[in-house]
Amino acid sequence: MQYGPALRAAAGIAVLSIMDAVIKGMSAYYPTFQVTFLRFACGTVIATGVVAALRPGWPGRETVKANLLRSVIAVVTAVSFFYALGQLPLAETLVLSFLAPMFIALFGVLLLRERVDPKIIAAIVIGFGGTLVVVLGQTEEASAARSWPGVGAALLSAITYALSLVLLRQRAQRDKYLHIVYFQNIGPAVLSMPFGLWAWQPLNLGHLAWFMLMGVLGVIGHVLMATAYAKAEAARLAPLEYTALIWAVLIGYGVFAEIPTWATLAGGLLIVLAALLTSRR
Repeated sequence: MQYGPALRAAAGIAVLSIMDAVIKGMSAYYPTFQVTFLRFACGTVIATGVVAALRPGWPGRETVKANLLRSVIAVVTAVSFFYALGQLPLAETLVLSFLAPMFIALFGVLLLRERVDPKIIAAIVIGFGGTLVVVLGQTEEASAARSWPGVGAALLSAITYALSLVLLRQRAQRDKYLHIVYFQNIGPAVLSMPFGLWAWQPLNLGHLAWFMLMGVLGVIGHVLMATAYAKAEAARLAPLEYTALIWAVLIGYGVFAEIPTWATLAGGLLIVLAALLTSRR
């Protein structure tokens, strides 16, 4: 695999992991639906500015219809994942979402007729093994305090996120990446607006900067991911999702004082191995 798409995907995952940390911080103050709406509304403001500056032209009817479907999936993914972030430690939320590469490979075969070679399968198995080490290696106290609705939400987001990335791969080969990024923001913003307004709580104006930061990070992350998936197969990039655990551990410890267990660190090593394996021919 060319290193360019892999590096872009890894960078996109890093940027979106930082965005997840900001979302987790804001989830302590506002309902999930409000956070979801504001994240995509601010992303729409940023994406509109980028599109106005670069002028990619008007999208075709097929592009609009296909990306509207991705918008619905994006809302389900965001709501479930943001809810999980508010209920679980950052690292644990990311770990539970690591079922996504399994479904990315599956959906890639079913929807895109991609061929999954043995090396990719090995990387996914190794990475998922690292995920199991993290989950099963938690202390009894941590397991007892676990939010099972949060766990269910994280698992749901893994499935819908995988479907979203495979559809991204499908559209990235046909549509301009700026069109994809724009619809990735404005579609979910419109769809989540009624729920966000229904759950609305008074907004601290000091927090508006954090929501705008979410928008900036979301647009940058989506540009990196769209351009990466336009050049490489979904299944081949899927194991790179495991690198998000590295950022989750670092940010969780540095920002939220969430101390990673030895199981988390050991599983992380396996996850890094999986990411390195998939980036080599």
